[in-house]
Amino acid sequence: MRYTMAFLSAVFFLATTSLAQSRIAVEDLAHHPFEADFSAGGQIDLHIRSAEIRIIGSDENKIGVRVGGKQGSNSTDMKARFERSDNSCQLRITGGPNNELTITVQVPKNSNLFVRIFAGDVEVNGITGNKDIELHSGDLTIGVGDAADYAHVKASVSTGEINAKPFGESHGGLFRSFEKSGSGKYKLVAHVGAGELTLK
Repeated sequence: MRYTMAFLSAVFFLATTSLAQSRIAVEDLAHHPFEADFSAGGQIDLHIRSAEIRIIGSDENKIGVRVGGKQGSNSTDMKARFERSDNSCQLRITGGPNNELTITVQVPKNSNLFVRIFAGDVEVNGITGNKDIELHSGDLTIGVGDAADYAHVKASVSTGEINAKPFGESHGGLFRSFEKSGSGKYKLVAHVGAGELTLK
């Protein structure tokens, strides 16, 4: 019985350790940059507060967040909430000042992205995989790489401009959009409510 209880205690310890590693909370993101292990090829869901935002691909199997800007560097109330399950994860970034804030998010360069941001100047670069990115207001620039890598592309703005040179598309005005199908394997969905959408 004693050995059984010891075994069960060990299993419980491993389970709680695993759970702790899959959920990470950072309360003062500006002074305690966030970093977590995450393998390439997974699904990453990002929900990020309004700011100047850069989402960049890296050779490392990690997700990292850095905060900058005149106001952002001095902020003490920015929070990151990370939750991982197998080959998918969700990261939420909240709090902080109303302006002069930059957020840089590093992800494995081979990743599938789902991104939702209310407002800002957003750039996504160096990432190969499916992309579903929506910005309510502002400018969104996405580095798409080779246009032939995509099986389906759908881009739209409610009001503003679309510039998508790799796909031979340029539109401006109200409710502008285009769709393309190809022989690649990735999907790209990009939408801006009010502003400019650039695929390059």
